[in-house]
Amino acid sequence: MPPRSAHEEYPTWVGFVFIFNLIVGTGALALPSAFSHAGWILGSLAIVVLAFMSYVTVTFVIETMACANAVHNWKRLQFIKRDRVIEYDEDSNVESLVDRPEASDSDDDAEHARLVDDQLTDASIEQTPLNIMYCRKTYYTLSSKIELGEMANMFFGRTQRFLFYFCLAVYLYGDLSIYSAAVAKSLRDVACAHNHRANATDDDDGTERCWQDGLLTRLDVYRLCLVAFVTVLGPFTFFNVQKTKYLQLLTVLFRWLAFSVMISIAIHRLLAPVDSTALPITPKRADIAGIPYLIGTCIYSFMCHHSLPSLLTPIANKGRLKALVSFDYVLIGGFYLALALTGIFAFADIKDLYTLNFVPSADQANGLLKAVEYFLALFPVFTLSASFPIVAITLRNNLQTLFLDAAQLEAYNFFLRRVFFPLLAILPPLVVCYFTESVSNLVGFTGCYAGTGIQYLIPVALVLSARRTCDNMIGRGIVNEFHSPFKGTVWPMLVIGWTVACLVLVTIDLVI
Repeated sequence: MPPRSAHEEYPTWVGFVFIFNLIVGTGALALPSAFSHAGWILGSLAIVVLAFMSYVTVTFVIETMACANAVHNWKRLQFIKRDRVIEYDEDSNVESLVDRPEASDSDDDAEHARLVDDQLTDASIEQTPLNIMYCRKTYYTLSSKIELGEMANMFFGRTQRFLFYFCLAVYLYGDLSIYSAAVAKSLRDVACAHNHRANATDDDDGTERCWQDGLLTRLDVYRLCLVAFVTVLGPFTFFNVQKTKYLQLLTVLFRWLAFSVMISIAIHRLLAPVDSTALPITPKRADIAGIPYLIGTCIYSFMCHHSLPSLLTPIANKGRLKALVSFDYVLIGGFYLALALTGIFAFADIKDLYTLNFVPSADQANGLLKAVEYFLALFPVFTLSASFPIVAITLRNNLQTLFLDAAQLEAYNFFLRRVFFPLLAILPPLVVCYFTESVSNLVGFTGCYAGTGIQYLIPVALVLSARRTCDNMIGRGIVNEFHSPFKGTVWPMLVIGWTVACLVLVTIDLVI
């Protein structure tokens, strides 16, 4: 896998912006609701703890990326050595060593050796001392983009690889469900805004009419918007669609503008209340019952691990990568606190999707403010519609990898390859969202169950396996400059313990 060319690289500050925008996504819109359930003190503590745990596992992913690059660089060196041995044997008419591979001690060892390098099988060559012409620092680099799935294929066994792709598929299913429900609810609330009570809840949507003289309830309109959304964007799953740079930049602009406006409006409501005679809003301080929903939402809100290789590899100067990621997490934590705290103190009732608190009101006379309200209400539609086809195609590809042999993909019939798996990617989220419109439940389930796998368990398993592989293959004399500051086995075990605690809390809450 060759390194990226110079024109594909970007400066450090661009990488900083990209990581910030990747993390600050849909999950942030559910944070104010999670804070209102768990309390502002408990919510603030949870943000800090979960941000730290997410940062720990991000450093694990970065270390694994460097280990994967080291394995590739080590294999290149072995090819050079092998070619030299073959050339020497041909010149001296001596039987080549490379034609006599040694048998593995066990089937597991053979399987692991094949995964690390299918072409290098001679033990005498693999144990040859490092070539002096190969600089020590060129082993552990981030010059080649190696995706999370490739690292799983490199460092995991067959069972672990299956669990990895299964967990990733469940997470992507949750993502598509959240996108579908969020877009449908946003469209429904904008369409029914002029005939909707401010204190109405999701339970009222089954009976409350969308329009005063109409026959359709708000739930009917939600389902129509849901079917229309999937019908329009679902067909893209049957093809290969790449996100363009300009679409990404436009989405980034919308996201920054929307979050900034929401925080500004909340601060304005705090400084100049709409109803000066009303009592000040006093949100909960702490409510243990809201912890499970808060945990799932926070985990989902700090998700970036599956896309780190695509974002970090193109950064030109990786010398300050650790400082860059650290500062990103500190800034994002502060940003989340500002969004959630201003929201729960400014609004008495927080919707599960925060943008729904800014639905256009019928009595709004100011044209500029009305335009801002429409922009905020439709913000999820703009951003999530651009991401839906990309996530759906990624899910389709992972489902094919999970159930089909990737090496013989063309051998399968056309229906299985081009029709069945695209439908398998988009129909389950449609069915789930048809019967539930609760974004909070979808975010909580996706964040805690599938999110803990992607954000906690997989990085821990990868880094432990990568450390063991590189120690055996390259040796401990060469230091990985991108190693995690959280060394040893104590931190991985701490992350696993934290993961188990999160899963137990959420499961108990669901059962009760």
